[in-house]
Amino acid sequence: PAPITRLVPVQGLGCEAAVGSLVPSGSREFKLCSKHTEGKHPLHAIGFNFADARYYDVFATAGGNRVTTYRGLPDGNLAVLQAYIDADVDAQSFYTLSWASDLAGTPLLVAAGSNRVIRVINCATGKLFKSLIGHGGSINEIRTQPLKPSLFISASKDESVRLWNVHTGICILIFAGTGGHRHDVLSVDFHPSDMHQIASCGIDNTVKIWSMKEFRPYVQKSFTWTDLPSKFPTKVVQFPLMTCVVHSNYVNCTRWLGDFILSKSVENEIVLWEPKTKEQGHGEGSIDVLQKYPVPDC
Repeated sequence: PAPITRLVPVQGLGCEAAVGSLVPSGSREFKLCSKHTEGKHPLHAIGFNFADARYYDVFATAGGNRVTTYRGLPDGNLAVLQAYIDADVDAQSFYTLSWASDLAGTPLLVAAGSNRVIRVINCATGKLFKSLIGHGGSINEIRTQPLKPSLFISASKDESVRLWNVHTGICILIFAGTGGHRHDVLSVDFHPSDMHQIASCGIDNTVKIWSMKEFRPYVQKSFTWTDLPSKFPTKVVQFPLMTCVVHSNYVNCTRWLGDFILSKSVENEIVLWEPKTKEQGHGEGSIDVLQKYPVPDC
């Protein structure tokens, strides 16, 4: 069998506070014992199934025109569960994936990339569940709503962020337009506890904070819609709560950390900051930079 990657802690408890450094002394350290090589294409994404605790030991990888699911075994080895090969061999290269579920709790894997089509794979049956079309450019990132895993968002080269219902295949909201991004959207994330807030970032050097709060009726309607998904009254959201300029170059990753945000550009550092938005008055607010973590060659 092919050698398998296994990370083993070798010292320390890893409970010491880390301020201003990603490698504090006395932290838990890991060493590479072996590695697993998958195909000839580079892997662009990997993700554990945090949407369903029953599958805590299952993860997926995406690269080329292939998405593969694995189970981590107690002895540190990996078991290949499924492999999905996209029929669009020449045009498709998967860049991103995220785990989701339908209303019945079925484990679904959402993946997308260069050919602009979002593939939803039913991991219970091993078959393609849906193909979602709407973006006009390659799709750079997909993230699932942690409090409602039937919802996910996608960030695209077409300068938009879209909210989808994986159960019905409906595109609910499109975040784009007058106040939206002016170039490729590279990363997007849901707030972990406030399901109405989204952060997105891209090549226009900005991080934008969006709110879905006033559009809740559209989200609710998407779960009961019985007509064709193309006939759903998708709403375009043109103005974010605020636009933040934290970096001097393009921003290729953003993640919520509670009410704070971690973002990264090409400046060899990750910035932790707090957006202070005003619910009334789009574009108003301020930011407080809390900490910068140096990361060489990132």
